[in-house]
Amino acid sequence: MINELTRTYLDAVDRALPGYVRGLYLVGSAVLDAWRPGVSDVDTVILTSRPAGADDAAALATVHAGMPDSPHLDGVYLEPALARSWPDDQRVVPHVVNGTFTADQPCGDLTPVLWLTLHRYGVRVRGPAVAELGVRVDPEAVRRYNLDNLRTYWRSRAATTRAALTKVDPDEPVEAGTVSWYALGPARLHHTLAHGDVISKAAGAYLGQLFPAYADLAHRAVRWRAGAPERFTAADLRAALDSVDRVAEDAWRRFGIRATRSSSGAGPGTRTVARGLSTPR
Repeated sequence: MINELTRTYLDAVDRALPGYVRGLYLVGSAVLDAWRPGVSDVDTVILTSRPAGADDAAALATVHAGMPDSPHLDGVYLEPALARSWPDDQRVVPHVVNGTFTADQPCGDLTPVLWLTLHRYGVRVRGPAVAELGVRVDPEAVRRYNLDNLRTYWRSRAATTRAALTKVDPDEPVEAGTVSWYALGPARLHHTLAHGDVISKAAGAYLGQLFPAYADLAHRAVRWRAGAPERFTAADLRAALDSVDRVAEDAWRRFGIRATRSSSGAGPGTRTVARGLSTPR
């Protein structure tokens, strides 16, 4: 299915803009052994031969509008200059989210973790081998991004969801995808901080190792992601939200201190990069 989708995209974009797409690489769940038909999208990095002009953007919008509804082919477009600098500041670049193309909005996927994933696990569909791209991974940027994401995104979202559950009966059924998302997402970031690597399905086992009280919930979340019929309740969702706070607090306690010491001019010998976040080879 993934191969068919990428062929469909390349055929369409080559007809619309001959010579424009010079590289296409799979990232995300498709390369992390976590892709699930009917649930997962196909995430990509797309290298182009030139910056996207207005006519290019219009043609790309048409191409993506004509792509299948499921799975979506999502991705980030990088012009030649950006494919040398590998920006991770979520700047405005052409990109596709949930199958919808946009060229004038910040790209939330343009992060250090994207380049870590491409560097370690990216799969070439078109273009030079990944090892020949010169992808730059800044371990300190990866660490800062994951810490900030845990605090400003995950904990904020968890607080909002928790507030919405105030009057919900603990036995009330809830969406399995929501529970799985909260239970596994922050654990993946914590693992990257600790080990300098990207995981997906293994996040369940990792959360259970960090906090055994959540091991059963994490196991069920992984089973659901794999297609098993798991039922979750509001009590499960509350537990998943609590795990977000525990994981974020632990990450900042273990790995955030390095940022504080570094920014305050710590003396010789202070480590500024978390264990495991050495430059990938």
